[in-house]
Amino acid sequence: MAIREPSFTFGIEEEYHLVDLESRGFASAPASLMKACEQALGKQVAPEFFRSQIEVGTSVHRDFEAARDELASLRRTIAELSGKYAMAPIAASTHPFADRSTLQTTPKARYQALAKDFAGIGRRLAICGMHVHVAIEDDDLRIDLMNQVRYFLPHLLMLSTSSPFWQGEDTGLKSYRLAVFHELPRTGLPQRFESYAEYRRTVDVLTRNKVIEDATKIWWDLRPSGRFPTLEMRVTDICTRLDDAISIAALYACTLRMLWRLRSSNQKWRSYPAFLIEENRWRAQRYSVRETLFDFGKGTLVPFAALIDELIDLIAEDAAVLGCERQVRHALKIATGGTSADRQVARYEELLASGASNDDALIGVVDLLVAETVAGT
Repeated sequence: MAIREPSFTFGIEEEYHLVDLESRGFASAPASLMKACEQALGKQVAPEFFRSQIEVGTSVHRDFEAARDELASLRRTIAELSGKYAMAPIAASTHPFADRSTLQTTPKARYQALAKDFAGIGRRLAICGMHVHVAIEDDDLRIDLMNQVRYFLPHLLMLSTSSPFWQGEDTGLKSYRLAVFHELPRTGLPQRFESYAEYRRTVDVLTRNKVIEDATKIWWDLRPSGRFPTLEMRVTDICTRLDDAISIAALYACTLRMLWRLRSSNQKWRSYPAFLIEENRWRAQRYSVRETLFDFGKGTLVPFAALIDELIDLIAEDAAVLGCERQVRHALKIATGGTSADRQVARYEELLASGASNDDALIGVVDLLVAETVAGT
């Protein structure tokens, strides 16, 4: 029996660091700031693991331009309210230089419990990400598409990278966030599951033994949401530029629709071992969009821009149906012009070459992030 086409509605969650506008280091959000944000944005804003972080989420959307408008409003509101406290949000997955030892865990029961469970690893979690939910209402279809779309996660990661620095060091990685996050349990690529029932049986082993409360404590790169009938993409860094974030969300939604379209014609994307997908994941984490990823169908490394061009052609029909051709094609601009990580490293090296001290060069990177986070909002 044919499965009805999913709605492919979507929502975007973003996490920001808060920085002190004088020192440019981490800033802890006072309770009054969080209260002001909640009064302005309601349930669309929430504290995060550390008091120097804040999370926002859009409502459910069908239109990518409307989602952009809402995400712009969310960023603008956080910037305006935090500005009253001489703070600013930065949409970057790591802070260029701030000392994580100064961080304070948010005083909520959930985060205090996580801090206890994570032990020393938890003190390193000064990282932020972007999550994109896409509605796939049928349980088994959600698992089937999860199995297939894993192949494209490195492509999305490579487009999003924004964490080249860690505690004042250029790590050489474009997404150092993943190196930190991967220290936690229940992270990385999800395994393949034959059905939703198998997935539930697997998760229930942990919940039944009270290792985790529920599926929200699974932090894979991609997961069936524990709260909504969505497939939640979590592999990406947060995008500093708003248009980059919307482009990646559109690519993800269109890729899912393409895979559903293949399935409705009794076809599937070829399955590849996790070993190979993880090699691409590493290349995305390590290198710039100006480098290469494997095309496993060809068995060769291919310039990333060429892969994105091919993906855009592959999902052209789906982008037309979902009304996001322009947002999808923006990915070519990222692939040729670079990501936030590329711009951060370029600004750092430019300032050093002009005679700035290492500390001043890193402050210059923070200033770039502050400006780009609200540009276009």
